[in-house]
Amino acid sequence: MPVAMVDGLEVNHETRGSGAPLLMLAPGGFDASMDKWLTTTAWKGGNALEKLASGFRVIVYDRREAGKSGGRVEKLRWELYAQQAKGLLDHLKIDSAFVMGGCMGCSVALSFASCFPKATRALLLHWPVGGYRWKINSRARFVRHAAFAREKGLAAVVERAREKGSFWEDPESGPWAPCIARDRAFAENFKTQDLERYLGIVEASGGTLFDRDTAPGAEPEEIMGIKAPALIVPGDDPSHATSGAHYLRECLPNAEFWNVMPPEQSTGKVCDRVLEFCRNR
Repeated sequence: MPVAMVDGLEVNHETRGSGAPLLMLAPGGFDASMDKWLTTTAWKGGNALEKLASGFRVIVYDRREAGKSGGRVEKLRWELYAQQAKGLLDHLKIDSAFVMGGCMGCSVALSFASCFPKATRALLLHWPVGGYRWKINSRARFVRHAAFAREKGLAAVVERAREKGSFWEDPESGPWAPCIARDRAFAENFKTQDLERYLGIVEASGGTLFDRDTAPGAEPEEIMGIKAPALIVPGDDPSHATSGAHYLRECLPNAEFWNVMPPEQSTGKVCDRVLEFCRNR
């Protein structure tokens, strides 16, 4: 699998197909690895990557701190994720792309379009996260991890991460669990850092990423300034509240809302709608 260096971090990625570039920002919360396009509930029942590669040059990758990509202990912000995505495009010598986000990847897509408007041909937002339950549950993960680290210490975090390897499935493991689990040098550096500084980073990250009930990623004023055409495909569960999709429908000035709810959204139908939307754009 190809590996790019972006801002000093390895980015595990893959391209397939030909045509206009389609940058795909993975679903899966903090487990946002490229395989989630095939394994998460919303994408089962068909190979979305194969289908979309029939009309695009598909670019998929493991987001930082996920899968086989690298990470760094620092305050996590949507802009960091957007900068990684832009850095990957630069590495591939691509000036602009269709940008597709799934789940929490929609928030990365919003940040990307706000930060890099010239690189955004269109936004494709599938099941944007949002809603009160989403915010509370997401912030609670950071609170649980901070409490575990404070009580048990960073060496215990390393042991837990090596055992579990997933912040989204096991909050005590922390956001850097995949890096700890696969990179011995990262793990050794991790457990020798200053605990109080680390706890500050964790608490600031949770508060910054999940500061609203609506879909995060960019301020509403920034979203209203995104001129790229957008297709919104709504979700309907505690992590992907339909209200989050309607909020983006309200704010994005050039949005189309696909008024089809998840029970009728097969992988094939979603891919067909994406291909149709992007045709001639």
